[in-house]
Amino acid sequence: MKLFSRLFLSHLLVIMVAVGALLIVTELLASALVRHHVEQMAALIGPTGASLRPDLELGMRNTLTSALLASVPLSLTVAALTALFSARQVMRSVVLLRDGSHAIAAGEYTLRLPEEGQDELTDLARHFNRMGRALEQVERGRVDLITNVAHELRTPLGALRGYAEALEDQVMAPATASQAILREMRALERLARDLSLVSKVEAGAVELRLSTFEPKEVLLTARTRFEGAAEEFGLRLALELSSPLPPVTGDVERTSQILANLLSNALRHTPSGGQVTLSARQQGAAVRFEVRDTGPGIAPEHLSCVFERFYRANAARTRGEGEGSGVGLTIARGLAERMGGTLTATSSSAGSVFAFTLLVAHPAT
Repeated sequence: MKLFSRLFLSHLLVIMVAVGALLIVTELLASALVRHHVEQMAALIGPTGASLRPDLELGMRNTLTSALLASVPLSLTVAALTALFSARQVMRSVVLLRDGSHAIAAGEYTLRLPEEGQDELTDLARHFNRMGRALEQVERGRVDLITNVAHELRTPLGALRGYAEALEDQVMAPATASQAILREMRALERLARDLSLVSKVEAGAVELRLSTFEPKEVLLTARTRFEGAAEEFGLRLALELSSPLPPVTGDVERTSQILANLLSNALRHTPSGGQVTLSARQQGAAVRFEVRDTGPGIAPEHLSCVFERFYRANAARTRGEGEGSGVGLTIARGLAERMGGTLTATSSSAGSVFAFTLLVAHPAT
């Protein structure tokens, strides 16, 4: 049996039971009520009232019973209309939910249900719409990811094809071509590695080896690692430390990875002759690590998007080939948050500042 039929019959049955119960109670109570009124009437009539008492009682009982029986068809009609209206109202919401679930299953994530009313079905529709918005966002992210990956693969694959054709046409020396092919292969490997890591970071599945370490050691290691790159770009890499810095809790390798991503971006986006500053200071119950550059800065409309996958601002902030996979900041923010910290970005015409925090190690840790 259809849900509408079950709802209609259940509503109708409830009302009919109520009407039947009313008839039975009325008939049970009628004798006492009628007898009371007949006694009052007999008293008013006088001596002849005693002989009329049976006829009066019978007439009043018959009148009451006839009136109740006459009201049954009207009661049933009203009950049927009420049950029909109530069942249709419920079925309207159920049908909308059914059609909406079919649409969602077919991939129409933009569908939304009306949220009218304050009942449980309206609350269900509200949660349904929330699910639809979440699925729409996931689908948009999936499409964007495929588009961005295809775009990132196009450049190295095109270069590899060009080198292969140059070798085939013998217009490039094998040694030169092999070096160029190896460079593009390393770019593809880096892209695959970064994509694997960003998927783990966003899924919260990246492994962390938490320990207590000194911030100064990580900063000194980062400066030593990137001093050569800074000289190649014609930049000065400075280190500023507020002493003393308390130990922090985190993953040393992942912290170094965050610093590496931030320093790589800063070096690429700072004009020759500028400076990149690496610093750290205590901020409440955390240590704040900062990477500042003297580049042209990031426009306000782009600043909120820098942590999105494959995001790049304008061409003025790109040094050239080998600028990276476009997911470094996404990875850095995810790692910082996984270690209990935050990663933020601020910018002005004087340069940009990327800062992340790690919690100070508890003495008992």
